[in-house]
Parts: sequence; C-alpha cells; structure tokens
Amino acid sequence: MLIKQLSVFVENTSGRLADITAVLAQSGIDIRALSIADTTSFGILRLIVNRPDAAEQALKEAGFTVSLTDVIAIGMEDCPGAFAKAMQALADACISIEYMYAFNSRDQGRACVILRAKEEKAAVEALQARHIEILDAAKVCTM
Repeated sequence: MLIKQLSVFVENTSGRLADITAVLAQSGIDIRALSIADTTSFGILRLIVNRPDAAEQALKEAGFTVSLTDVIAIGMEDCPGAFAKAMQALADACISIEYMYAFNSRDQGRACVILRAKEEKAAVEALQARHIEILDAAKVCTM
C-alpha cells in the first residue's frame, strides 16, 4: 500500500517556498507533512497533501517543476521504541531506505513516518510481517 508524495524543485531564492505554499493554499490543498533537502542553489521539497493530483496540476500550471512519487506511510504509537521496531523490521529484511521524514498525528499519541525504499513491495511486506501499520492516503490525511 503506497501513497503519493509531491516532489517540487525549488530554487534557493527568497520567497520560493511562499510562492509554492500560496499556490497550494489557493487550490485548497492541505499539507500534512513536508521535508526539504537542499544544496547551495536548489532544493527538493517533498510534500504529503490531501489531494496530490490536484496539487501537482496547480503547481505545474504555476510553472513549478513537480512530480509524484510513491512512498510508504507507517503509523505507530508516539512512544519510545515504536520507530526502532519499524527500522529493525526493515534492517532484518535488508531493505535500503532512500529518505524519510515524520509528523505527529492530530490523534493523541500517534505518529506517521513517510519513507522511500528501493524495494517498496519487500519493505511493505517486512513491516506488515512485524504488525507495523501501513497507512493509506485517506488515513494519512485524517491523522
């Protein structure tokens, strides 16, 4: 079970994040999670939103370079050891993680980790075998 993530190319100039988020706000897009990785001249903004296809279209129409990527969303208790259990499941299955980021849920005591793995199907299977919750898009957007 995979969800869609927006990846947006961002020039490292003042106001670019404001421009991107304004386009999303004007389109009624709710941002649930984000991460940005940057260099001195550009960055890649990764977003989980409630309507990824509409967000992609709005950003492209506004002139941004954007793509959709499949990622895995893991739901867990927000407590010591929950994240370690998920990471151990992936390590035991020799799954390589390209990147990840997390957010706390609106539900008290819950968290969500978004991750991109090279072997997506194997990663989902390894996590499910350890009874780690894999979230669908609807659940992520209501957390």
